[in-house]
Amino acid sequence: MRRLTPRTLRARLIAGLLVLLALACAAVGVATSLAMEHFLLERVDQQLVSAGGRFPASLEHQEESRGRGDTRGQARGTLGVRLLNGTVTDAAVVSSRYGAEPRLTAEDQAVLRDVPADGVPRTVDLGVLDDYRVLALPGADGDVLITGLPLHEAEETLHRLQLFEAMLFAAALAVTGVAGAVWVRLALRPLDRVTATARRVAELPLASGEVTLAERVPDTDPRTETGQVGAALNRMLGHVADALGRRHAVEQRLRAFAADASHELRTPLAAIRGHAELALRVTEPMPGPVRHALDRIDAESVRMGELVEDLLLLARLDAGRPLARGEVDLTRLAIEATGDARAAGPDHRWRLELPQEPVTVTGDAPRLHQVVANLLANARLHTPAGTTVTVAVRPLPDGAELTVADDGPGIPAELREEIFERFSRADKDRSRASGGTGLGLAIVRAVVSAHGGTAGVDGEPGRTAFWIRLPAEPPAVEAETAPPS
Repeated sequence: MRRLTPRTLRARLIAGLLVLLALACAAVGVATSLAMEHFLLERVDQQLVSAGGRFPASLEHQEESRGRGDTRGQARGTLGVRLLNGTVTDAAVVSSRYGAEPRLTAEDQAVLRDVPADGVPRTVDLGVLDDYRVLALPGADGDVLITGLPLHEAEETLHRLQLFEAMLFAAALAVTGVAGAVWVRLALRPLDRVTATARRVAELPLASGEVTLAERVPDTDPRTETGQVGAALNRMLGHVADALGRRHAVEQRLRAFAADASHELRTPLAAIRGHAELALRVTEPMPGPVRHALDRIDAESVRMGELVEDLLLLARLDAGRPLARGEVDLTRLAIEATGDARAAGPDHRWRLELPQEPVTVTGDAPRLHQVVANLLANARLHTPAGTTVTVAVRPLPDGAELTVADDGPGIPAELREEIFERFSRADKDRSRASGGTGLGLAIVRAVVSAHGGTAGVDGEPGRTAFWIRLPAEPPAVEAETAPPS
């Protein structure tokens, strides 16, 4: 069941104000009702005392021609009852000029018998006659004379007062609610400005890149609580902006270093590889250890060259270098990349799930081919022989999705967020010689992001699915200062 209590500060303030006002109105209403009831009963009691027992006493000596008792000076509705030895002998109610005999039930007579003859007014319920205020006095003949006045008019007066108060208090609550809402809104406008500033900052992309954090809370009055909060938020934003600026400067230096180092390494690596290939082409007999060493030099130079190319690609993507734009058939790309993966990993089972019609997007075909190849290589290297790897392509309303899923051991949940980071490895104990450079998935995310898409991974024990989603048309990107190519 949903909670009905207000959640926002504005709603709680207004609700609190209305609750306090309602309690005050209820207290005033109860107090005035009790005071009015006491006042009306006092007036009725005064009339009873003034009337005394004349009307019930006259019932014993009534005249046939004048009706039931002496009603002179008696108010309409006055009740007169004479009891003798606990039995009602005479009873009358002043209806107009004369008294009329009331219809007293046995219960009514029992109630009247229980009224003490002490001259103290009391309230009794006489059934059909409703509530009466009665006064019992001892008579001269050993009888008991009871005079009563109806409380109908007093109760009606009290009910009218209560109705008027309820309407007045309801109007006061409504007016106070509207006025309170306006007043609270005006009072909390500085807090709204703080919230708006925090919301704008929260929507900024702060994860990477250069961030201009110019948002500040305006009009911070240190004499108010909200002004103090705004000033504290402004100081915090200043510290955050400074930290983000320093982080960006460090990132730029690191990227420039990686780009420069990679660029400078290309020439010596090419020379090393060239000399190794030249030495291996010598026809003269060569000692086995020397040939093995030259083979290793050639293989490692190739591997290091691939690492340098990957670092240069990431540096170009970080700098915002524009990619080629052309129509790319993802279905054909998936077929070609899966064929290459099947040749590289014949001990795995490779499956394709493709739609009947080609799925195309606009982008850089070689880079997207590298993305799919990296995902397939990742599945091949990190799953045991016999694993089934499924490549699926499906169209989306605004683009396309490509998924590479396998039924291997899976990736621990705590590692899924970091496997797209550079040099990240799911298997921390795996040596560099037994796997890749740790840049494959980082290149996947960087290339997909450069196309305006997203990349991610879903999985559970026994299943892992890497997916990329590409828009039909990538957004235009203005390049920053590019590193050397």
